[in-house]
Amino acid sequence: VLCIIFAVISVYVSAIEDKCAACNAIAVELQRGLLNEKPRNHLDMRHRLDSKGQRQGKLIDYRVSELRVVELLDGLCEKMQDYTLDKVNSNGQIWIKVNDWDNLSTNKAEARAHSKDISTFCGRLLEESEDELTESIKKGYVEAGQVSKILCQDIAGYCKQ
Repeated sequence: VLCIIFAVISVYVSAIEDKCAACNAIAVELQRGLLNEKPRNHLDMRHRLDSKGQRQGKLIDYRVSELRVVELLDGLCEKMQDYTLDKVNSNGQIWIKVNDWDNLSTNKAEARAHSKDISTFCGRLLEESEDELTESIKKGYVEAGQVSKILCQDIAGYCKQ
């Protein structure tokens, strides 16, 4: 039974032919999240008082906090359901963000299937690279303009230089 489930999952995930392009689309959405971040105060974890009445605990910089990573990555794959493949020319396709599914000129059922594919691919990508991506974000390596390189080349290895 597990072999059948694994085979079905493998076939479903491998539905993404150009993993580099799909990864880059995910990187674009993550970069959008980085650019839309609002400045935040440090996280005040000083909830205890010592014998002198002074607050004890840590003051954590938001930019290197686990909370920031969670807020950036949470919902990322759901946002990828707004993406689908679009033909560029006779043999090329790119991932595009669909703002209005009703005005989509291509086959809507096929476009929805592609959006589910990239959303599933995103989940798999984040699952496989979560620890490395988390550390890269916390250390400040993942900045606007560098997301695709860090995620798709350095961490996931889907894209060549």
